[in-house]
Amino acid sequence: MTRPGLPKLVATDLDGTLVRSDETVSAYTHEVLDRVRAAGIPVVCATGRGPRLTELTRNDIRAADFLVMAGGGRVVDQSDPAGPLVLRDERLSGAVLARLVADLENVVGPLTVMVEASDEHDAPLWGDYHPSWPYPDRFEARTRAECLSGDVIKAFARTAGHHVDALLETARRIIPAEVASLTQAGLGFIEICPPGVDKASGLTVVAQRLGVDPAEVLVFGDMPNDLPMFAWAGWGRVAVSNAHPTVRAASDEVTLRNDDDGVAVYLDRLLSR
Repeated sequence: MTRPGLPKLVATDLDGTLVRSDETVSAYTHEVLDRVRAAGIPVVCATGRGPRLTELTRNDIRAADFLVMAGGGRVVDQSDPAGPLVLRDERLSGAVLARLVADLENVVGPLTVMVEASDEHDAPLWGDYHPSWPYPDRFEARTRAECLSGDVIKAFARTAGHHVDALLETARRIIPAEVASLTQAGLGFIEICPPGVDKASGLTVVAQRLGVDPAEVLVFGDMPNDLPMFAWAGWGRVAVSNAHPTVRAASDEVTLRNDDDGVAVYLDRLLSR
């Protein structure tokens, strides 16, 4: 339940939450986030985007003091005067990924698999092309063996026979949490991350660095990959109205849609309260 006064940290998801459907962030949203930061409240981006999209991410949330990326696997302190400082960088072994993909395929059938392996600017995903993937300009077809030959930041998988939520439920029964973290972010693919990696664990790195208790954190989100940080944050959990049903159910409050600047409207009212 939200508390009186102001939180000591604000963390928000980007795509589907802060970013509108046309992939833009309004001037109004930028202005409100600047006001949050001016009030002495650090702003944190908590996104599934990998480090290859760091520049895009910085442009979408210019007020952010910290970036929690790759679903929590990469954490960057942008407030250091010496320049961005990487506080966390987790990877998943290609050999481990190969075994768990094989175990999953034994149950659900053939998977379309893509991996995010490079953190270079605008680097493509590698793997099996699927026409439903919304970013074909950042994709490179590679064999399964090539994709799994080294460590990866995360992997994406889907199958023709399962809705993504059903596939996620099945995958969680098959793959132990100590082997990999599993989630989905609304792209039609489950996401396979290193064990212990989620937005809550990424935000924990930030909170500990700042000396902020999770009970003092306000978070915004829209998809199941936001659920761990909703369970972790104690000041308030706010879903945008276009959020996945599980996120709405886990929220304390529901704000307007991402396309209606729901995060900014909520924060504007909070600052004016």
